[in-house]
Amino acid sequence: MSLNNMSDNQTVENLVIIGSGPAGYTAGLYAGRANLKPVMFEGFEAGGSPGGQLMTTSDVENYPGFPEGITGPKLMQEMKAQAQRWGTEVYTEDVIEADLTQRPFTIRSQEREVKAHSVIIATGANAKRLHLPNEDKFWNQGISACAICDGANPMFKGNDVVVIGGGDSAAEEAAYVTKYCDHVHLLVRRDEMRASKTLQDRVLNHPKITIHWNTEAVDVYGQEGGFLEGVKIRNRQTGEESNLPARGLFYAIGHTPNTQLFQGQLDLDETGYIITKPDSVETNIEGVYAAGDVQDHEFRQAVTAAGTGCQAAMLAERWLSANNLATEYHQDEDAEATATRSEDEDKPTADTEETFDINETRHYGGYALRRLFHESDRVLVVKYVGPNCGLCATLKPILDGVIDEYADKVHFVEIDIADEPDIAENAMVTGTPTVQFFRNQEIVDQLRGVKQKSEYRQRIEEYLAETVSAK
Repeated sequence: MSLNNMSDNQTVENLVIIGSGPAGYTAGLYAGRANLKPVMFEGFEAGGSPGGQLMTTSDVENYPGFPEGITGPKLMQEMKAQAQRWGTEVYTEDVIEADLTQRPFTIRSQEREVKAHSVIIATGANAKRLHLPNEDKFWNQGISACAICDGANPMFKGNDVVVIGGGDSAAEEAAYVTKYCDHVHLLVRRDEMRASKTLQDRVLNHPKITIHWNTEAVDVYGQEGGFLEGVKIRNRQTGEESNLPARGLFYAIGHTPNTQLFQGQLDLDETGYIITKPDSVETNIEGVYAAGDVQDHEFRQAVTAAGTGCQAAMLAERWLSANNLATEYHQDEDAEATATRSEDEDKPTADTEETFDINETRHYGGYALRRLFHESDRVLVVKYVGPNCGLCATLKPILDGVIDEYADKVHFVEIDIADEPDIAENAMVTGTPTVQFFRNQEIVDQLRGVKQKSEYRQRIEEYLAETVSAK
């Protein structure tokens, strides 16, 4: 493959990073400090949330430098900010095509096409599902692949839940949801766990956790159109089946690497992980590197992912220089001084009778919601968030931008479901983030998870038009 198969008038980036997480953000940091000004597609929905699996991890206690621990979303926000400080250009978009068959490489999202001399792949892995016979009926109605994201939902308060898995994630999630539910049943297929000794001790000695050894789920049950009521389980030694009543079911059973884009272009192993050269992150294509969980099915730790991100960036810089392809971009001191900061804002103060002002666009808390529900003549947009919700952090700048566009035409309220569980339960919110739209004291639409700005705009425009026509 020729290294110079391009016309002179094409703009070609030094490096594109596909994906984010510890591997992607670290690659961005090192490439930025090497004056490469990398372009990052941090993802949106296709490979999980931007920031990777740590966006759904509550407490990270084994990342060096944080003796008291740090939440996964917070760590990713800080890593992203550091990469941006050193010049990484970040797009919160999914890559839909990556052509690595000719140079320069071509990377496409729905919004743009970028050509690059080198590529770092840090697309990570997605949580697996069991695909039980009735699973789809109760997905987001009690079943989730992320206890950290959804465990605080009021529907689980005072109820039993089930967590499936035997590794670190399962142990961590089982311990986490004990804060919100009555009891946790942990289903382990074998007679031992794969989790670290520390996490095993935590669940084995927890009074609100029961471990069911040699047990697997075979189906789920509940009323048609309602919430999950339980899990049908089977003892793998005796074959005996029984019903285990539970309001929630959380999967923590491993991950599938996000390598669909690269099939037929890069060497993959039988399970889909990218094959790299021994003791390296180089792939079978020169100038293309793989970092993080997309090429690591053994260690899969944040610190090892960060290390491979560092390796990938350093190897890319060396390769670009050796082939006379690198274009250097130097940051000035003013740019560094005004570098992007982490979005670690203080929690908003809830509106009260004394502070509430209906002329303001943005509000926080249950008092404001009750007032606006009855008094607002605008489209009312309500965002429900939860503690340690990585997707909520991802949604914040997206939805904030849309609300800014419609200031004085909408009212916006944020509700923390942990602080206002009754409101969330009455609104039938089953996961965070959730955005509901109200008009004339009626709910007219709901969006779960994180969507493109265009989807929120579309809803607001539609209900603004209906509001005007109704007057």
